[in-house]
Amino acid sequence: MSGAPPAGYMPRLAPGARLAYDGRRGQWLIQAPERFVLLDEIAHAVVSRLDGRTRLAQVIDGLAGDYGAPRAEVAADVTTLITDLVERGVVR
Repeated sequence: MSGAPPAGYMPRLAPGARLAYDGRRGQWLIQAPERFVLLDEIAHAVVSRLDGRTRLAQVIDGLAGDYGAPRAEVAADVTTLITDLVERGVVR
């Protein structure tokens, strides 16, 4: 994905990828075939909302409300994260 996500984009984990908690590390991660991506608390908050039915704009609105953060900042950070996860092949 290059640039802004398309209007109506509803991200989800890629086929074969799943959100899991690693008790040894004490943190969340995305497990996918032959790879995994460690998530910090904020990345987990984002990824846990990616269900393929919720528009990215709604995810951003929810996070901005939950964290009391400016929507523009949340949008920029979430877009950067989602773009990275798409490039890694764990989000579609």
